[in-house]
Amino acid sequence: MFRRLSRWAVALPLAVALAGVAGCGSSEPGTPAAADPASGGGATTVTVFAAASLTGTFTELGKTFEAAHPGTSVRFNFGSSATLAQQITQGAPADVFAAASPATMKTVTDASLASAPTTFVRNKLQIAVPAGNPAKVDALGDLTDPKVKVALCAEQVPCGAAAVKALDAAGLKVTPVTLEQDVKATLTKVELGEVDAALVYTTDVIASGGKVNGIAFPEAEKAINDYPIATLSKAPAGDLAKQFVDLVLSQQGRDVLIKAGFEAP
Repeated sequence: MFRRLSRWAVALPLAVALAGVAGCGSSEPGTPAAADPASGGGATTVTVFAAASLTGTFTELGKTFEAAHPGTSVRFNFGSSATLAQQITQGAPADVFAAASPATMKTVTDASLASAPTTFVRNKLQIAVPAGNPAKVDALGDLTDPKVKVALCAEQVPCGAAAVKALDAAGLKVTPVTLEQDVKATLTKVELGEVDAALVYTTDVIASGGKVNGIAFPEAEKAINDYPIATLSKAPAGDLAKQFVDLVLSQQGRDVLIKAGFEAP
């Protein structure tokens, strides 16, 4: 009992980091993952930290996983890959990490908290504009017009780093009116009509369900993001973590991801 209480005492400071965790299953947010079924622990929670751009596809795969593993819940923490990597290195309990760039995964592998990540999909940018395209944006160069209000992801997060690469490839300088901490927040600025355009992933344009229009541009080919996934070395539900990664890497998982607009690696 003393050892169990001690573990909770150490884990309590991580509560804030876990506040954003959302579950497909019935487990309450903030509770630790239960024991792996292989160790006789019964119902289990597998906790997946994943890039914000994976929200729709991973939520769907989480439901598929739960259906195939009765009594198991999949809990997700979606957000900026950079933020998620920081949470993991600071000790947040998680089983799987799916990042939107190799650089953010490297933060975790360099801390010896994961090994041998696998690239499972790729994603590239589009220009997102509100329905009707009131600012008449047609190409990347239009974003340099000071009359066009542009939203970008912050440079330290994968979608922001990709935007910088694309703009550099085009030899363009854009002054955004806002820098957001993840791609979903950036897209929301367009959906609400607060900006005239934003650089977001192709998958986010598709996921908007027609709330925004997407404009492809050639420089996006210079800034394609690889998405790596790995089980974490301190995963509380290690066996289930490997099985979830296997689902993502399977043909079934790939079909869900490709349908959403991701590209095969």
